[in-house]
Amino acid sequence: MADETQGGAAPQAANPPSMNLVGQYVRDLSFENPGAPASIMAGGGNPAFNVSISVGVKKQADDLYAVELTLNAKANREDAVLFNVELVYGGVFRLKNIPEAQLSQLLMIECPRLIFPFARQVLASVTQQGGFPPLMMEPVDFSAIYRQNLAALAAKGQPAPAADPEKLN
Repeated sequence: MADETQGGAAPQAANPPSMNLVGQYVRDLSFENPGAPASIMAGGGNPAFNVSISVGVKKQADDLYAVELTLNAKANREDAVLFNVELVYGGVFRLKNIPEAQLSQLLMIECPRLIFPFARQVLASVTQQGGFPPLMMEPVDFSAIYRQNLAALAAKGQPAPAADPEKLN
């Protein structure tokens, strides 16, 4: 009889919040190695890296959102470009019964955090296949990126988007 619910037990919520990753994709991948093959044979000092990341969100249907990470990485040695790579990596998420006040943070912080390791692996693999050591990006603080985007909107005098994360792109 231990399986039976007693009258004093709290009822389960009829529609609990849920987030599901429906699928992942590469929308755009570009790798340039302008000095090949000389760039992979030349020695020299360590290259300088410039890496940037941005997050974009587009609503697909009532409960479906496409969250895309755009990663740009460029390596230079002196005045020569060793490689330049751009990756747009996305995930489609189904979000149900999420309070509007939490929707923007979920889409701009948690969703990118879930797909970032896969995008990082694609970036590492393509740089390695281009003849260089794999580029291993450090973990990204998507919460800090979100706060920076909110601060940029506030500086422009625009309100923070509670339910419209597309305005943070």
